Amino acid sequence: MRIISGEFRRRVLKTPPDGSVTRPIPDRVKESLFQQLRGHYEDATVFDAFAGTGAIGLEAVSRGARKCVMVEKDRFIAEILRSNVASLGCEDRCEVLVADALGPAALARAPRPLHLAFLDPPYPLVRDRAGFERVKAQMAKLIELLDDTGFLVLRTPTPLRFEVAGQEQPSDGMEMTEKVFRKKANEREEWKREQRQRERDEARGKADKGGKPGEKNAGGKAGGKARTPEPDDEFDEFEFEDDDHESDHESDHGSDHNDDFARGDHDESAYMSPAEMEELLAAEAADAAALEAASGLQYEEADFSIPGADGPETRVYHNMAVHLYCKKKA
Repeated sequence: MRIISGEFRRRVLKTPPDGSVTRPIPDRVKESLFQQLRGHYEDATVFDAFAGTGAIGLEAVSRGARKCVMVEKDRFIAEILRSNVASLGCEDRCEVLVADALGPAALARAPRPLHLAFLDPPYPLVRDRAGFERVKAQMAKLIELLDDTGFLVLRTPTPLRFEVAGQEQPSDGMEMTEKVFRKKANEREEWKREQRQRERDEARGKADKGGKPGEKNAGGKAGGKARTPEPDDEFDEFEFEDDDHESDHESDHGSDHNDDFARGDHDESAYMSPAEMEELLAAEAADAAALEAASGLQYEEADFSIPGADGPETRVYHNMAVHLYCKKKA
């Protein structure tokens, strides 16, 4: 994951191994979101719930936010987030809180007045009706904290549906959905294992034979990486604007740790690429659709209305949606 624009433009953020439950927002979706919010992140106070490794909160800081409180429940992920904050040298503008983003402690630490609130909850949480209602309850409280021109942003999978209450659960249908989910999950894990093994083998071959990328060495193997085709993805590549104009801050704040990532010295085989992340999200959306079809149950669309809020204005990006809210005018 990278910072797209602003003070830390093009700086690389450390991310967890692909076994993690985090799902960073794709670059193209993130840029579209910040285009919507243009004029609202400069000197802003920001609350980033479910912050992960900081893809959203640190982007806001890079673009001029004055203060950002980032909440992450997982201690391992929170340590990576702290490392990213330190590598950018923006500790004076960022606060990392290890807590439940839907709990009272997180709400108590939200900046006041609050101008921007981002919620990017785990997909399994919002796909559960009770979990989605918890998210909405916290959103209603955050809406109350927004200043008159502030915004709240929610990212969810799409479509988002829940079982209609009172239906009898067909046992054969549920057994089928469990088999479908296990089969697809196993296929994804096997694909990722094979891909990582190929990359490790090719890296060893390059080191042993001294092969250059794209050339065959004495053993007949090509040096450098050769990835297998990945599923089509409109978010695979993101072209930065003004490539000839590097940020003045790119060389001012880098630590040795972050420089390693910027040079590509980290082990990429341990991390998910944007295309792999999108492939995973698309597969999960297909799993959810297969589960609905196999269960034979009736489903209803999720209700995204929030008390005290106008909106949402929703934009759909393939298998995810970004919802924008503001405080209802008195």
